[in-house]
Amino acid sequence: MSGPLKLFLIAGEPSGDRLGAALMAGLKTLADVTFAGIAGPLMQAEGMESLFPMEDLSVMGIAEVLPKYFHLKRRIREAAEATLASGADALVTIDSPDFGLRVATLVKAARPDFRTIHYVAPSVWAWRPGRAAKMAKVVDHVLALLPFEPPYMTAVGMTCDFVGHPVVAEPLASAAERAVFAGDGPLLLALPGSRRSEVTRLAPVFGEVVARLKSRHPDLRVALPTVHGVAELVRDLTAGWVARPQIIEEPSAKRGAFAAADMALAASGTVSLELAANSCPMVIAYDMHPLSLWLMRRAALIDTVTLVNLVSETRVVPEFIGPDCRAEKIAPAVDAVLADPTAQRAAMAVTMARLGQGGEPPGLRAARSVLAALHR
Repeated sequence: MSGPLKLFLIAGEPSGDRLGAALMAGLKTLADVTFAGIAGPLMQAEGMESLFPMEDLSVMGIAEVLPKYFHLKRRIREAAEATLASGADALVTIDSPDFGLRVATLVKAARPDFRTIHYVAPSVWAWRPGRAAKMAKVVDHVLALLPFEPPYMTAVGMTCDFVGHPVVAEPLASAAERAVFAGDGPLLLALPGSRRSEVTRLAPVFGEVVARLKSRHPDLRVALPTVHGVAELVRDLTAGWVARPQIIEEPSAKRGAFAAADMALAASGTVSLELAANSCPMVIAYDMHPLSLWLMRRAALIDTVTLVNLVSETRVVPEFIGPDCRAEKIAPAVDAVLADPTAQRAAMAVTMARLGQGGEPPGLRAARSVLAALHR
């Protein structure tokens, strides 16, 4: 490869923008490289001009996508044409597979030899395993966040490297941030999700769990980290809780709460890894529409939804999903883990080590993987 390396990067949402920015920073330390593509503010801060606003792609769900269908189709075509016209050595699509892989499909149709890389392996180990073979038709190389994912990718003909999970590079609380939450009673983190539908469904159940725990631990304190978009809804839904939670929106306060908490009651999701990074014991509870739950359970290939359980190859984090998401079941489990968190803390330490804690930052590992793939 003569001259500077040129990459066309596509991120479609904030999580992809974070991964992309760390990848760009890593690449700049290892190679002479220039970038084009679609980026959010973090990638733009690393020196990339966005073809169009990333927010154009940040839509989820059929109801949200349908009104924008023709607009998104046009954006897919624009992105593919820009990739081919850019003179780039490779296309790197980051997360957002619904958009990125459609762009890769058009690029490969026009130029079968064009190198394509996808950052974040699809969770084919959990459901819809056929996605891997479908992706292999348009993707050459995959960067995986979880250590057990590469065999699923290589089995269908792609190359794949485990590059570490971004949670291992997230800053932890300072002593001062943690000290803000010091107090006499146990501190419970309530984490009912970041989407309005999740919060609406889970907050009443979590409130009842808190009431049961408060009767056993009169000095119980509750903190509820949330995001700006649902903060007012959270305030409304928790106003009647027996132990009124401290609502937290500011990132440094959130870090402090995660570090200081004795226990967490959390919705299912990557938040379990944030808790593991802080060695905070947890119980997972989640509910959804009965039809969605039935479809999910029919399609599921795994017996746990919690990444700590999967990565550590244990089942130490209790889960209460669907019909089991009831306070009378959840509260005793929270009490049991609070009384003896030893097994969970050991599993969390294993999880973080397997995700790359203590090694090279994931962005740098991802950069090495991209360069290696392009020089094969």
